[in-house]
Amino acid sequence: MASISELLKPGAPIAPPADAQAAAAELSAACGGAVYPESVTLCGEAVFFVSRQDGEHEAAVACRAAGPEPAAFSEFPGNVEIAGGLHVRTSGNPREAAAALRAHLPFLRPKLIGLATSLGLGDRLGLATPGHVRAIRGTGLAPYFAQQSIREMTRTKRTPQEVQDMAALGAMQAGWRGGYGSDADHLKTVQDIDYCLAAGFTMFTIDPGDHVDGAADGLQPSSLAAAFRDLPWKALETSAGDCLSRYAGSPVSLDGAPGLEMSEAEVMRAAVKYGRAVAHVAVLYRHLSEKAGAGRFELEVSVDETDAPTSVAEHYYVASELARLGVQWVSLAPRFVGRFEKGVDYIGDLAELRTALAGHAAVARTLGPYKLSIHSGSDKFSVYPLAAEAARGLVHVKTAGTSYLEALRTLASGADCGLFREILKFAIERYEEDKKSYHVSAQLGKVPRPERLKDAELAEVLEQFDARQALHVTFGSVLNTGSFKPRLVRALADNEEMHYGILARHLGRHAAPFARK
Repeated sequence: MASISELLKPGAPIAPPADAQAAAAELSAACGGAVYPESVTLCGEAVFFVSRQDGEHEAAVACRAAGPEPAAFSEFPGNVEIAGGLHVRTSGNPREAAAALRAHLPFLRPKLIGLATSLGLGDRLGLATPGHVRAIRGTGLAPYFAQQSIREMTRTKRTPQEVQDMAALGAMQAGWRGGYGSDADHLKTVQDIDYCLAAGFTMFTIDPGDHVDGAADGLQPSSLAAAFRDLPWKALETSAGDCLSRYAGSPVSLDGAPGLEMSEAEVMRAAVKYGRAVAHVAVLYRHLSEKAGAGRFELEVSVDETDAPTSVAEHYYVASELARLGVQWVSLAPRFVGRFEKGVDYIGDLAELRTALAGHAAVARTLGPYKLSIHSGSDKFSVYPLAAEAARGLVHVKTAGTSYLEALRTLASGADCGLFREILKFAIERYEEDKKSYHVSAQLGKVPRPERLKDAELAEVLEQFDARQALHVTFGSVLNTGSFKPRLVRALADNEEMHYGILARHLGRHAAPFARK
């Protein structure tokens, strides 16, 4: 095999070496760390890679010691070392290293995903991306490796920039060169948008749930009419009369589902329920358009975190009104029937959900096309085949907390059984308080007590409904209390192959029903 020095040529394309194992061995000798073969990437007269040294990950670049330094090398952070005829720079600073890598490797810059079938892969620790890469590789799905909500960032004390940087470094380590999106999730204000825009996110998920009037479903005719008259018609850039004229009594044909015909009462109820939310989305979309520029971002609209389900007719109203106001989006998340609780499978009537999914997907095809987005999508294994069938590829599934649970499974599988016991005990203590901002139904009395379990039984706790939810919703408290987080991070680093394998198996089950053949 040619040496690294022989492979570095002016104008050479960005690509992995023909023999990545041999290249990694040579670079390991040069930098003194263990280089991940998948990460080795030739780029003209420089080669980028990721190594592990003393339990820590470092991004690095090398070039020939003889001759002028290429820009890819001189612009990389870190001091110069000379070994084996190579100049090497390494950096353990994630922000600086990720910025330098993105400057020269386009596949590490988050991109627009569009209508491709996609999977969101949230990572609350910043360590899961290599496992996510293994789960997504070969499926044909478009990944969002950087995905985190404002709520999650607050609880984990991570910044949007940190989320972006750790996803880039994880993708580099695992040799993912197919590109990926980044999703700033559940944004509610212009300040949220600006915060995430500055970090280079490509998709912005607007959550107008605070403006959805869930009480509309129960209003009597006189109260409904009054509430309809009081809607912010100026902000909606229309009138009550025009709204009724647009929708009431007008038959609508849907692509692949029974048509719609809304009565005046149904129109008023849809408008009262979602009108203010539509106006709020329009305000945030226009702000984002002005700040980012047309064609520079993607939008998702999410009304899933509400108590009342979104009917197919209400979905049609919301999408039609957003389009009328000039909003453009790639995906929309209704509040589906049944319960999409955190960390567990779907709770409800699957036949009813199948019918609803078919109707919602038909609206998305008719008025878009745009993707149907499934939030709280982790572990909904009974739902995936139904969603894949209904959406016909126009679907986006979001996962997040399940990757944290798989990190805990790594502990319970032998990485650190003692730490898992401590976290389970703490989660039991914190659950009643931490569950207040989630839709969950776990009962503490059913959660297995750690002191009663043998080490060989700990991993099975992650299969138990009540324990999964208790562990899921207490992640913020765990990561911000005492030494839990540094000990968890260290255990995962010391057992990273186990961690990545567990993630790949679990998230692979999420991806498989949607895989593009």
